[in-house]
Amino acid sequence: MDLLKVLSRGTKKSAVPEKSFAPPPKPTNPQLYTDFSIRGVKRKADDALTQDASAITDDVDFFAAKETAKPAQAPADDEEKPKKKQATSAAPPMSHDEIYQVLKGHKLKFTIMSSQEEKKSKVKKSKKKDKKKQKVEAKASDGKQPLYPRPLTSFNELRSVYNVSTRLVANLAEHGYRLPTEVQMGSLPLLLSPKSAVTDTLDNADHVNFLAVAPTGSGKTLSFLIPTINRILAQRKQSQEKGNKQPLAAIVLAPTRELAHQIASEGQKLAAGTGVKIVMFKKGMRIAAESSDIEVAQESDGESDDEEEDEDESDAASDVNNTAPLTLTKADILVTTPMLLLNFLNREKTKKLLPSVRTLILDEGDVLLDELFREQTQGILASCTSESLQIMCFSATMGSNIEALLMQELEKRQQDESSPSPLVRLVVGLKDTAVKNIKHRLIYTGDNERGKLYTMRQLLHPTGTNDALPDMRLPFLVFVQTIDRAVSLHDELKYEFPVEAGGSTRVATLHSSMSETARSKIIARFRSGEIWVLITTDLLMRGIDFRGVNGVINYDIPTSVAGYVHRVGRTARAGGAGDAVTMYTKEDIPFLRSIANVITLSEKQAGKDGNVDSVPKWLMDALPKVKKDDKQKLKKGGVESRRGTKAQITSKSAWERRRDNNKRGAIAGSRRKANEDHDESEGQESEWGGLD
Repeated sequence: MDLLKVLSRGTKKSAVPEKSFAPPPKPTNPQLYTDFSIRGVKRKADDALTQDASAITDDVDFFAAKETAKPAQAPADDEEKPKKKQATSAAPPMSHDEIYQVLKGHKLKFTIMSSQEEKKSKVKKSKKKDKKKQKVEAKASDGKQPLYPRPLTSFNELRSVYNVSTRLVANLAEHGYRLPTEVQMGSLPLLLSPKSAVTDTLDNADHVNFLAVAPTGSGKTLSFLIPTINRILAQRKQSQEKGNKQPLAAIVLAPTRELAHQIASEGQKLAAGTGVKIVMFKKGMRIAAESSDIEVAQESDGESDDEEEDEDESDAASDVNNTAPLTLTKADILVTTPMLLLNFLNREKTKKLLPSVRTLILDEGDVLLDELFREQTQGILASCTSESLQIMCFSATMGSNIEALLMQELEKRQQDESSPSPLVRLVVGLKDTAVKNIKHRLIYTGDNERGKLYTMRQLLHPTGTNDALPDMRLPFLVFVQTIDRAVSLHDELKYEFPVEAGGSTRVATLHSSMSETARSKIIARFRSGEIWVLITTDLLMRGIDFRGVNGVINYDIPTSVAGYVHRVGRTARAGGAGDAVTMYTKEDIPFLRSIANVITLSEKQAGKDGNVDSVPKWLMDALPKVKKDDKQKLKKGGVESRRGTKAQITSKSAWERRRDNNKRGAIAGSRRKANEDHDESEGQESEWGGLD
């Protein structure tokens, strides 16, 4: 063997470029379900996904070159030219069997909802003997018709099949969207063109009212922003031919300001270069509205914790109106919370109407139609008087009562219409379940609250010797029941990290009593990685997207099944993985069964049957059933022993706290007595003037 030849191999330059040896970056797959049970379908689906991913990467370079060569509005002007060419290169038609296989593989279930009156007339009460027959007849006569629309297998089909704006498709590729998620696969074809998605059932429908129930972090925001922006562009093209100006066209309602700000920022990224203006509604803004003949008796005083500053807004706006008129805010899509917009509509003596709005989107619709926001949402819905109003409702959890309420609202609006738009419901996976990529863990911390704090410190400083606790990586979110408990827990944990690692700046708290500016700063710091542990109430439970959160800790048990699903949904976003730890004490055992059922269903959906670590069988058998009244009390106020300042989070025992309290009282009393004696002595000296 020639030793010199062997040693000189690494110094010679290769004739092949080094880049060819590096494997191409694999696109992340945000899809949750790719289980094709039918034989021979999996290979076809995988090939289609890889072809679509490679085609999308080619489109990125193509669109980027166009942006530098031509202005942003150039592709929109030339949209008519490539339409004829792309019509020939459109995706091949899919047969009914192929559509059924793809929908089943991705666990997409579509249903055309019918009216409640038809259900009541068809389903009648029967005797106890015919319970089985009653269930069968109810399922057969519930009026729900299954639907099998064509799914969107690639974002390339947006342009070739549905004629979506070139600029909009370019923005999708520019921001790294490669493959559509399940909710995007099912919702986009129906919302863009129902006639193209379903050729036999929805031929006469120009648009459909849509209800989507999809897991957290599955891309629901993109599902309603893309068709809304595209619809505005199509309307603008027609109005330019007639020479009309475009007023406000769409409204997006969100329960919290943080979620509204997130939706507005995501929409502005997608609408860049299209001319569609997306604005978040703030205090002091005015939008174009028509005055009606309806007199407003009084201002609505039902406010949530997140809307507590809206009364100040109306006073400030009235002061501004006395000095100078406010300018109108021009917007195509308005993102707002319900109370903020309703205060503007009811600010003057007569109620304002929004006849130009043709799309109303309810993000987290189960909360917006619940008791807390129901009147506000219904007031905004009544102000949108357009006959062609399209309603979209998205959430990760949806109760049957919310679905019935939405159908009733649609029936009221469509009584005089000859061909009303149908309501189509999409369910991704199983309803009211968590994402399958989350690892759930229930931890018993003893009879009192001190065990929770001890377990929390073990999670912050893992030693590797305790197998009962998961190995969680920072950062993570910590959910508690009340604001007082959030502040108390923050005081206990703010010195857990050394000064060299940032000290108390690494732990922060967030709740509705803080100002909007302070909350925005904390969220920005948490997104940038400056905060490692964020303690919060259910304010961040819904919709907020934190891509870097590795785990969620339920320091206090959630008040409902929906609360648990939305809490743990802050991790494992967009196909990632995460941990969810729920601590419970002896007081939480009566309310633990519903949470355990959600965990069991989620793991069953992920194919993890018989996972002893999460919910052991002996625990499920030992947990009591929760009464309906107890569920309602828990949902309204949480566990009774943790309401207000009753249960303070501290590492000291009650005897130590009593001793320290008595000690502080004694010190304060001695100081007060010393001050009184000092004042008396000064008073005596002031009375004696001396010999002079």
